[in-house]
Parts: sequence; structure tokens; C-alpha cells
Amino acid sequence: MAESRETLKAFQAEVAAWMKENAPADPGFLLPLSFLEVGTEQQLDFLRAWQHKVWEAGFLGMHWPTEYGGQGADPAYQDVVDRELARCNAPIMFNTIGLGWTGPLLLEMGTDAEKAKYLKHILSGDEIWCQGFSEPDHGSDLGAVQTKAVRDGDEYVINGSKIWTTLGNYADHMILLARTDPTAQRKYDGLSFFLSPMKVPGVDAVPIRKVTGEYGFNQVFFTDTRIPADTLMVGEGKGWGVAMKTLEYERGVSAGQATGHWMVAIEIDDLINDLRGFERDGAPVFEDPAVRDEAVGLIMEAKALSLSARRMGVPALTSDFPMGLPLSSKYRGTEWARRMKLFGAAMQGAQGALYVDDPDAHRGGFWQRAYFSNFGATIGGGTSQVQANIIAEHVLGLPK
Repeated sequence: MAESRETLKAFQAEVAAWMKENAPADPGFLLPLSFLEVGTEQQLDFLRAWQHKVWEAGFLGMHWPTEYGGQGADPAYQDVVDRELARCNAPIMFNTIGLGWTGPLLLEMGTDAEKAKYLKHILSGDEIWCQGFSEPDHGSDLGAVQTKAVRDGDEYVINGSKIWTTLGNYADHMILLARTDPTAQRKYDGLSFFLSPMKVPGVDAVPIRKVTGEYGFNQVFFTDTRIPADTLMVGEGKGWGVAMKTLEYERGVSAGQATGHWMVAIEIDDLINDLRGFERDGAPVFEDPAVRDEAVGLIMEAKALSLSARRMGVPALTSDFPMGLPLSSKYRGTEWARRMKLFGAAMQGAQGALYVDDPDAHRGGFWQRAYFSNFGATIGGGTSQVQANIIAEHVLGLPK
């Protein structure tokens, strides 16, 4: 039964009081804007300790079962916590691939043994997860995966390479899509899904320097890597279905994530308030009609995204294209965020060319860094172009 508004309001006050007492101060070094930018041991240690503290307080994975480290509560409680984390500008929950994708996947499709083995450690931050889907030569075409997994007794031998592997150099486990049957008539039928260990011989994660100057992505090489056969999930040749369910969580189509606080919340109000002190041709920047026009357009899109999120929860309002809004939310949201952050940098004039290492950069180059970082969001979980194709073909029924 849904919780009453009064109950949730009282809980919100409880969370707000806890945040006021426990939210960490500025650590004195640059924190990542999202889980895609965790690139140093210093950042990792700080964020792991923060996630563990939030979990110990009972504010992480609140709707996950108690036997696996959750609270067994209504999902509305986690929504309250996430809003408070964003309102307080609290550090992110860094173990996103575990919290947001692997955990919900295990709760829906995993065995009791898999749930007991992994879920609590995901919530506590003791074990880090990464994702092994994309490959250097195939990008978002998951059906073309070439990394091979060959059964050898009680083990599989893995050979191949994965790329854009967020947290790959720190991860304890990888959700791995590999080809177990290269002769399958349909390429999708030859794929299998593994809960693969990363701290084993034959795994080499090489960090990739991004345009922001930060790290976070990796290329992971598997060379005769042996993993236990019982890390196979669901069954050999069943990997495509498991991967598609994983992408539903990654793209926000399916619910169940332990938290939604995986990136610093940057809202349109932040942009408007931050730019009020800037001038153009000797007058406040928002007195320029062209600037006002673009700003109003961004405000209208922000409101539309908010209303669409509410509409998704009302089946009668989505009966025409049942999966249209969920499938398009990732595409529309990340593209809007990219344009909004670019606007924040561009409105600074020449100062917008300064970056985080320049002492004269406005707010330490916040908008510039946010803009460049956002490209990871438009690529991860399927590029904007791939997302547009999925919507066109599978929602609108348009031809390829």
C-alpha cells in the first residue's frame, strides 16, 4: 500500500536532519560530477566511505529485501532520500553499475545464491561492479560482440576486449556479455551473460584519458582469463535477453535501482541563478532578447521532461505508445543537459574558454567541465543516435 503524504513528509524531515549532520564537507580535491569520472584512488576512497555511511543509515536500496541489505520499504522512501541527496548537493553514490543495473537484474532474474553472494556488498560499496558490453570495433552493436567464452570443465576461458568500461580498473566484478557459440544461426543466440570476477589472472584494465582531462573509462583486455562456470547467469546462449533487461535498467525503462543519485544534480534554476551576474555589451546578459529566447526554450524543455516523468507512471496517459516515454527519456534528457551546460559556458563570453586549472575560471570551470563530462551520458547506455533509431523502429514502427 502506498505510503501517506504525512508519513513521507515526516521521513523527509528525518533524512534532512541526518544529511545536515552527516553530509561531508568539501574534501579539498575535485569530486566527480558522475560515476563516469571516478579516476583517482583519493576520489574512490572518499566516495566508498560516503556510500557506506548512507547505507549504514538505512538510506540506500531501501526497497531491496532486508535479507540482502535493504530495508524492504516502499520505493517512495528511496525517492525521498534521492531528492534530499540532490537538494543538499551531496556526493554521488559511485557504485552505479552495481546499484542501478546489476542489483535490480539479480533481484529479477538471479538465483537465491547469486542474490545472497552479491547484493549486500553492492549496497555497502565493498565490491565494485563494471559493465563489459561495448567492444572497440562494434560500439553499440551488441549483437556483434566478439569476445569469446569457451567452456573448459568447471571454467570458461575468456579472450577479447571491452571498451568504455567505467570503473573497470577498480572493479571486483563485471557484467560480461561474451560469445559462447560462434556457429549460432542468429548472432544473438550465441551470446551468454556472466557475473565475471575482475581480480583474476589475464584481466588488464587500461584507463582512458577523457576530454575533461579526467579518467573513469577503461579498455579491458581478457587474455586466456579463467572464470568459474557458475558465474554464467540464466544459461548458455541466453545472454541477449539478460543484456536487454540490463539495458532497461540502464536507460531508466525499468525501475528497481537502489538509488538515482549517480550524478551531481544540475537544474535549469542553477543555470539561471548562476548567470545573473554576467553581462553582454555592458548590460545584464538576460536583457539580450536572443539570450532570453534560448533560456526560455531550455526552461520549457525542463518542464516538459518533468511532466513526462510523471506521465510515465500513469498507464492511461501512455497507452498510445506504451514504451515511448521510457525509451525516449534517456535520449531527450541527456541531449537537453548537454545543450543546457553548453549554454552555461557560452554565456560567460571569453571567460567561458577557461577551464578547471585556471584560477580565473568562473566557479572553477564548473559549466565547462559539466558540458564535456555530459558526452559520457549521451554515449553510455546507447548513443543518442542508437536511441533515436530504437524509438523510431520499435515505438513508432518506422522502417529501418
